[in-house]
Amino acid sequence: MSPAPAAPRRDAWLVRSVAVTAAIFVVSAVVGFIVLPLAQPDLRLAGIWDAICSAAGVAAEPSKTTPVEPAYKLSSVVMTPDMLDSQDAQSIGRGATLAHQCAICHGPAGISRADSPTLSGQYAAAIYKQLQDFKTGARVNAIMTPFAEHLSEQDMVDIAAYYAYLPRLPGPRPAKGRPPPRIVINGAPMRGIAPCGSCHGDLDNKAGSPWLGGQSAVYFRDQLQAFATGERRNDINQQMRNIARQMTPAEIEAAALYYAGEPASVERLPPR
Repeated sequence: MSPAPAAPRRDAWLVRSVAVTAAIFVVSAVVGFIVLPLAQPDLRLAGIWDAICSAAGVAAEPSKTTPVEPAYKLSSVVMTPDMLDSQDAQSIGRGATLAHQCAICHGPAGISRADSPTLSGQYAAAIYKQLQDFKTGARVNAIMTPFAEHLSEQDMVDIAAYYAYLPRLPGPRPAKGRPPPRIVINGAPMRGIAPCGSCHGDLDNKAGSPWLGGQSAVYFRDQLQAFATGERRNDINQQMRNIARQMTPAEIEAAALYYAGEPASVERLPPR
């Protein structure tokens, strides 16, 4: 009579491996789908089920609570790449008449030598956006706000057309042997800062971004500091605020001096 076959021996290592794997899965699911979603301070969830749905990417039901509105006005200007690209002579002429009241701060020909921006040759869309923001309160200034409040839509278009028509100061030309600041040509990718020239250049300009060449170093520096502190907040999607907060004082100073240009390198372009 042959002996009965021995019962298969259970592999202890296999059992332990399955148990450990299952435990890791359960702990990961609890942490990823419940603990972490509930720990987010800005994410309002009604309970555990909402946390699981949020972690899984399932759209939650619309909240019945009133959304929190910012304590300041947002810019309502919608920018497009071809905005105010071409203006007729009548619009430019009307703008020239309206611009007489701007000369005390921005110069008779749109070239400021104080802490006001130079407007000669500026992109029309950039000027129009700032006037609209001053008018609506998205950007506040003791001088510009009262002035813009009384401008009509056509007035703002005409002023922008006039200044865009004027000759522009040339781009910055650093002294021989001195390269442009790294923040201008390379940015700081590790801090999320794009090169200044990628938005504010003459060949690559993002809609609504101003031309910076020839701007006063004082004005340039003041605006970056205003963005960094949140005093100025009419930038699109907080782009400039996020950049300015990450810039060091040395980078701000280098960019301001670069765009202001060396005194010997500032040349006037012939009238168009």
